[in-house]
Amino acid sequence: MRAAALRDPVGFVADLPPRVILDEVQRVPSLFTSIKSAVDRRRMPGRFLLTGSANVLLVPKLAESLAGRMGILRLHPLAQCELGETTPRFLNQLFNGRFRTRIVERLGQELASRVAAGGYPAALARRSAPRRAAWYRDYIETQVQRDVHDLSRLRSFDALPRLLSLAASHTARLLNIHDLASAFQLSRPTIDEYVTLLERIFLIDRLPPWHRSHMRRLLKTPKLHVGDTGLACALLGVDGRRLHRERELLGPLLETFVLQELRRQASSLPTPPNFFHYRDRDGAEVDIVIEQGPGAVAGIEIKSAASVSESDFRGLRKLKEIAGASFRHGVVLYDGEACIRFGEHFHAVPLRMLWESE
Repeated sequence: MRAAALRDPVGFVADLPPRVILDEVQRVPSLFTSIKSAVDRRRMPGRFLLTGSANVLLVPKLAESLAGRMGILRLHPLAQCELGETTPRFLNQLFNGRFRTRIVERLGQELASRVAAGGYPAALARRSAPRRAAWYRDYIETQVQRDVHDLSRLRSFDALPRLLSLAASHTARLLNIHDLASAFQLSRPTIDEYVTLLERIFLIDRLPPWHRSHMRRLLKTPKLHVGDTGLACALLGVDGRRLHRERELLGPLLETFVLQELRRQASSLPTPPNFFHYRDRDGAEVDIVIEQGPGAVAGIEIKSAASVSESDFRGLRKLKEIAGASFRHGVVLYDGEACIRFGEHFHAVPLRMLWESE
């Protein structure tokens, strides 16, 4: 099929049925010009469903972007609310401040198991942790060998799997290209390009800093996050049991887990919010800042511990001070039992309430 499309893209598209799914379409970028012509001749929504495991709009050989003719949807790995078949209300509660005082069951070991399992359906279909880890490793190798070659003219990709493993150990940290480059005999520009390539195949994400124009003491460095914690744990060689024991490892992976859960939930909204992090030179930080439109800001701090103290709200209170009237709510997500108020506009919320319906 690919050979036929490459040889005669015009004839290939002309012979397609009225509605068609073209999978891994980034492997034949010359099809886009023919698809554009077909769409212009006959406008019918849903006629072509183009799927792929890479951001096709970034393929170097793409001659036509289908601008104005194509809607774009990023299909994330499964969210926890999808796995539990629940209707999440967390984002709505966050911006409305409607968290009622209640007691729920603590997740404990189950939390680490969820983080280690990740959200890829094919991996979750494998019931044992070793089989899931093997699937993730095979998936990474396939992605690097196939999709990266489609997206870049670089000849050598031997460092990419090792770079992804290093990124897994740096997840939820400020992105430091120098630190990443120091582990390889490659230049900083090359490592930066490799990081961009891994973003384009959805294996890592950059979380930009939140700021306002008058803020001078802000650190304007993005955070690095792996695209899925199951993938990260497979690269690091850890399962749920080990993750539960090693709290210093669980902390950053849990932060990534929460960010990706929120992004997955937000992707179904008519107008998804924007995600950031906050950190200043005075040491105040907020793990996740969510901006809904131009005038609504909320913050989330993430803890793997089972208790919360007033000091855990320090960064959130600083965010409220800076955001002013646009600040809606600040939440500390933690692995505890009580959803409880910590003053006006602030709550401590058990992690399971992130995806469970009341």
